[in-house]
Amino acid sequence: MATQDFQPLSLLPPGCHGPATDAAAAMHWVPFPYDDMPRFDARNLPAQWPRLHAGHAAPAPTVPALVDGWAMYHNGEFAQAAALGLQLGAEGLTLANQATAVYANYLEPRESVRLALLLQVAERAAGQAAVEPDNCHALFWEAYALGRYAQGISVARALAQGLGGKVKLALERVIALQPRHADAHLALGAFHAEVIDKVGPLVGRMTYGVRAETALALFERGLGLNPDSASGWMEYGRGLLMLEGDARLADAMALYEKAAALAPADARERLDVELARAGLRD
Repeated sequence: MATQDFQPLSLLPPGCHGPATDAAAAMHWVPFPYDDMPRFDARNLPAQWPRLHAGHAAPAPTVPALVDGWAMYHNGEFAQAAALGLQLGAEGLTLANQATAVYANYLEPRESVRLALLLQVAERAAGQAAVEPDNCHALFWEAYALGRYAQGISVARALAQGLGGKVKLALERVIALQPRHADAHLALGAFHAEVIDKVGPLVGRMTYGVRAETALALFERGLGLNPDSASGWMEYGRGLLMLEGDARLADAMALYEKAAALAPADARERLDVELARAGLRD
C-alpha cells in the first residue's frame, strides 16, 4: 500500500468522545483475578521482553519509569500501567493504550464503560498517528480498539458507520511498515473473516476487499511469526467457523485446545488461556 494512500483513523462516530470517555477512565477498574503468575520488575523484565512482545516486536524500553510501567502491565496491574503511561507523555502512550485496551477487552464487566475505554484508546492513538503516521503501535492500537468497539456495537452497524474500512486500512499499513507484526496479521485475518460472516463472500469481496483465502493466509502467517499466541489460535478457530461453519467445528476445537494448552508468560496471556479453556467448556 502506498504511503500517500493512508489517512490516520481520526474519525470516530459523533458523540463517542469527551466527558463520558473521561469519566470511564476515572471509574474503578476490576483487578486482575489471578495471583499465581510470575512477577516482573525492572531486573527480570528485559530478559523476557522478546518473548513477551513477540506479537509486535517492540523495542525494549530504556527509560526506568517506562520499564516499571511495562512490568506493571505484564503483572496485570492494568490501571497502574495505564496511569503511569499517561504521565510519561508521548513515550508512554503505547503502554497506556495497550493496558487500557487489554483491560477493556478482557476484564471490564460494564459494557458502556468497556466501549468508552476502547474509544478513549482509539482517540489517543489517532492523535498519535496523526503526528507520527508511520508509528505502528499507534496504528495497531487504534485499529484494535475500533475493532473491539465494532464487535460491541455489532459488526454490521460498525460497517455502516465506515469503521471497518478504517480498521482494515490501518492494519494493512502496519503490515506494510512492519511485515513481521504477528498481531496485525492475526487481527486483519479476523477482520476478513468477520466481514465475510456478516455480509457474505460476494458483498465482502466487492465492497470491502475481503476474501476467505486471504483470512486463512493471514492467520497462518501471524501464527508462524508467533506460535505462542493463545489469542491467535482462538481467532483462527473463530475464523474457521465464520468462514466455513460447523464443517470446521472439529478443527476449530483443536485450535482452542492448542490455545488452552499453552503456558502463559504474563497476565494478558493468562487471560487468553483462561478464555480458551472457557470456550472449550462451553
